[in-house]
Amino acid sequence: MSHSGRREPTASLSLLDATMVGIGAMIGAGIFVLTGLAVDISGPAAIVAFALNGGVTTFTALSYAELAAAIPRNGGGYAYVREVFSAPVSFVMGWTRWFTYMIAGSLYALGFASNFIEWGHLYGIELPGPAVGYALFAVAALVTLNALSTEASGKGETVITLVKIAILGVFVAFGLTAARTGEFRPLFSKGALSVLPAMGLTFIAFQGYDLIATVTEEVENPRVNIPRAIILSVVVTVIVYLLVVFVAIGTLGAEALGGAGETAIAQAAEGFMPRFPVIGTGASLIAFGAVFSTISALNAVVIGSSRVAFAMGREGQLPARLGRFHHRYGTPLAAIAASAVLMLVAVVVVPIRVVGNLASLFSLLGFVVVNLALIRLRSQQPDLQRPFEVPFYPVTPILGIVCNLLLGLFIDPFTWALALGWLAFGGVVYLVWSRRRERPRDEAEAAEIQAPEPIASAEEGDD
Repeated sequence: MSHSGRREPTASLSLLDATMVGIGAMIGAGIFVLTGLAVDISGPAAIVAFALNGGVTTFTALSYAELAAAIPRNGGGYAYVREVFSAPVSFVMGWTRWFTYMIAGSLYALGFASNFIEWGHLYGIELPGPAVGYALFAVAALVTLNALSTEASGKGETVITLVKIAILGVFVAFGLTAARTGEFRPLFSKGALSVLPAMGLTFIAFQGYDLIATVTEEVENPRVNIPRAIILSVVVTVIVYLLVVFVAIGTLGAEALGGAGETAIAQAAEGFMPRFPVIGTGASLIAFGAVFSTISALNAVVIGSSRVAFAMGREGQLPARLGRFHHRYGTPLAAIAASAVLMLVAVVVVPIRVVGNLASLFSLLGFVVVNLALIRLRSQQPDLQRPFEVPFYPVTPILGIVCNLLLGLFIDPFTWALALGWLAFGGVVYLVWSRRRERPRDEAEAAEIQAPEPIASAEEGDD
């Protein structure tokens, strides 16, 4: 019988694989379902909302890039906060990031199921069984893949993400020849301030680059490749989003696009794309892309959630079993299994719309803390080796803090109340686990908690 044991993470992911983890998470179903809703709120100025969200995202992404290069450890934001702040603060960070990724996974799984069933409808196929069954199958399949091989899940993520980028590329290529700039006049047809709620609605689509940092120790040459992957994923995603939104508005028009709601991109494609062999109409191609998008986003958060649990287990803030790599498969098998169980439960029982808002709020607050961690680390360890440094410091992290807090104000009070409740539950878990750890019943388990390697200073790094 196989058993878990100590094993160090293996660097099996290339720069391309790491970049695709971020792009795979960001170019999810959001681009297909949120575009029409954003246009309904702000008219043609929705493209401004997407551009501004790209700018806001860049501020925090730069902070992630510097921290990842300086602290090359699995766990992403949790690992950085663990290095800079006290144990309770880092636990809250890890607790909320783990929750956010798992809830995002349930959202993507259900999104996959609905898109898959709709895709079948386009070909006249009535797929049997409830949608939740397909969502559960998708989670189980990707969890199994991740449990068996990090390299296989990473390469699979790369292939799937490239396919959906190609589909959106076809959409843009045909659309640019049909788009009319006159559809953007007047740009602020619903008022300049209408851009703000549209930003709040669509910001969730730009989250996901932080997942790259959760697999830092499994990427080749992480001090160089992780910052590059984070920046590349944000740049590519923003460009793709702006092109798709421009084509959608320019071909269908803001009024019709806003009226189409979640099916806006598919209706726009139907108007100017030709019929393709085997695949069928433009709407079929977009539905196909939506299926791939949700699958890649789901795979990315399965990777990310398990690495946060792994990092917390390795630091002793969750059971030590979660902080081990399986001796045979070389994956954090226990952390993947724990994340999968909670993700499967969320698929079945959680009110997705409410908890989706909760995940957005935790992401915004987490990004605020990461920017604070960057500022504090610069102050505490000025000589730390930093292969990448954010430009215009401290302007960019301060802008990241301010912008993320402002976007958080657009989230309703009920969600804030739920967030406080989840944090209170996390506080109870932390206190209970801390007391148990102070009196370890299993000395062997306590010994398994692996102290992190010291971070090299600039002088050490130069030796």
